[in-house]
Amino acid sequence: MGVMNMGQFEITFLGTTAGIPTKYRNHASIYIRYQAEQEFCCLFDCGEGTQKQIFSAGLNFMRIDDVFISHWHADHFAGLLGLLETMNLEKRKDELRIYGPEASRFVSILLSLGYGAKKFAVKAIDVEHDGTEIQTLLDNDEISVQSIPMKHSIPAVAYAVVEKDRVKINKEKAKAMGLPETGPLYKKLKDDGSVIFKDKKILLEDVSFLEYGKKVVYSGDTMPNKNIVKIAKNADLLIHDSTFFTEGDYVWHHAMFDEVIKIAEQAQAKKLVLTHISRRYPDFSELENKIKGMPNTVIAKDFMRVVV
Repeated sequence: MGVMNMGQFEITFLGTTAGIPTKYRNHASIYIRYQAEQEFCCLFDCGEGTQKQIFSAGLNFMRIDDVFISHWHADHFAGLLGLLETMNLEKRKDELRIYGPEASRFVSILLSLGYGAKKFAVKAIDVEHDGTEIQTLLDNDEISVQSIPMKHSIPAVAYAVVEKDRVKINKEKAKAMGLPETGPLYKKLKDDGSVIFKDKKILLEDVSFLEYGKKVVYSGDTMPNKNIVKIAKNADLLIHDSTFFTEGDYVWHHAMFDEVIKIAEQAQAKKLVLTHISRRYPDFSELENKIKGMPNTVIAKDFMRVVV
């Protein structure tokens, strides 16, 4: 009926460790694929070994056009150097955009390393890392990508991929108005807000409803703060730094398990995935015991996939 259908997010966790990789956890990186009328693929962070994780997960690294770096600690960006080189060897032509706080500073350093010249454009986009405002970084017909400053030991941000709300036609109401099941008038109705059909003016609001888009939020590394609650409000999926689980652990600019649970509750997030897990927790069962009785809370593992 001339109205776009809602899409689907597929989120693949490529790395879920904090600071130092382990036998089972690689450095931080998340591959997000959104499929609707068009496909959108991006990375949230790109820690060391990310490109190998992409290959092992059976994903297509050449489809990535946007990389969103939460902050410039090496465990969140060191994989960029290898990924850029491989893209170049595979004869990439399309521009790659790299976002992050102070991105222009660090991307220029990465591009200056070694003798290899890139045959494709790499564009650095600086992201605001002070204040409380949500910034829109990317916007098209189907989705937008937003950011907001976080609270860490260096400039850091959180990101949200937000699907646009869709105006949907209520078939029963349309039928009751005498409208045909399909046809070009539905596009006109959506574009103009009304249509004349058989000498009768029909308003879009008379035969439609609003289907709310989905939202996926990634905190990066952060201590608890009001900004993450703000950007994660009513998120379908909140992916949050949960470096430490045990009360009494030394916390250095990161979030603890109980704090993250509270943040998810305040934001009314529908599903919570805990990631950036310290290597001091090699026993997965210890972590799983912490989330017993929390059906909408999951502890991330490398190569885990979540569909929203």
